[in-house]
Amino acid sequence: MTQYERMVRGLLYDPADEEIMREQVVFQDMLWDFNRLKPTEYEKKEQYMKTVFAECGEKCYIELPFHANWGGHHLHFGSGIYANSNLTLVDDGHIYVGDKVMFGPNVTVATANHPIDPELRARGLQYNKDVFIGENTWIGAGAVIVPGVRIGQNTVIGAGSVGTRDIPDGVVAVGTPCRVLRTVGEHDREFFYKTERIDWENL
Repeated sequence: MTQYERMVRGLLYDPADEEIMREQVVFQDMLWDFNRLKPTEYEKKEQYMKTVFAECGEKCYIELPFHANWGGHHLHFGSGIYANSNLTLVDDGHIYVGDKVMFGPNVTVATANHPIDPELRARGLQYNKDVFIGENTWIGAGAVIVPGVRIGQNTVIGAGSVGTRDIPDGVVAVGTPCRVLRTVGEHDREFFYKTERIDWENL
């Protein structure tokens, strides 16, 4: 079994393998060009996402710079996704993002991990576990999501949180490690910030 095949199967593998590096560097070069696009070059941004990403729906937008080990090649975007600047994706494994997800600035989503055993780690080995983010979820500024985590739909991950475990649908979750604080409910349909009411009739 080749190192590339081991990578795809989620086994321990050598990420510096020549076959892997030869394929990966192509996307890194493309990402270098992407990050030098002007804010108004919407069509070129969209072309990059449609060409490089594993999947990309409609009306997705990424504020540059954007960082990704494979340039987003293992990224599955739904539609209507917004990512603020400095989104960092360790996309050696696959990252699945549902429709209408929002990423705050400086968010990191990692799929790659390294063995605890020091001998294996000294050899530079790693393994990848896919990450899943449900639709209409908001990942707050500076949050980190680690390999293998699933985030539910209609959920809010608070700024600076570290997601080390699965988070269900329809909750606000915060902290390090990230834990459910409360469910999203009627209070959130009445107030948008502390005691400030939502003026539904004007929206």
